[in-house]
Amino acid sequence: MGEIFPFIGDVWFWFIVGVVLLIGELLAPGIFLLWLAFAAALTGIANAFFPLDWQGELAVFAILAVALVIASWRFVRGQHRPVSDQPDLNQRQTGYVGRRTSLLQAISNGAGKVKIDDTVWDATGEDLPQGTAVIVTRVTGTTLHVEKVKSAG
Repeated sequence: MGEIFPFIGDVWFWFIVGVVLLIGELLAPGIFLLWLAFAAALTGIANAFFPLDWQGELAVFAILAVALVIASWRFVRGQHRPVSDQPDLNQRQTGYVGRRTSLLQAISNGAGKVKIDDTVWDATGEDLPQGTAVIVTRVTGTTLHVEKVKSAG
């Protein structure tokens, strides 16, 4: 391959690849090419201090590229956890825990329906007849887990 692409063994090749990848990063959304550009620059530096054949250069680039992408993914994943004063904003059903209602449809074989406000929800719990007063104990996805309201006394 060195005969076909004689410039691959050149130290400057990897710096040029790095600059091209940085330009690509500016033109494309995301931050993926940034890490590949760093890997290319580090490969150029490694090749300057420890001259490698083209297979060695490609191996160093591949290892650095994978390592930097994985490291950045772990770093970025931990950084983008916005804290909200309304954590259940688009999950209104989580606000239904503790809410009392009655069964719209009897719970049979563990499944039934309840109506809260203007919405009918799937409900799970022990088998109970229609109209039984229940309380929502937890939410899983769009299913409300309910229990029979215990009478005082």
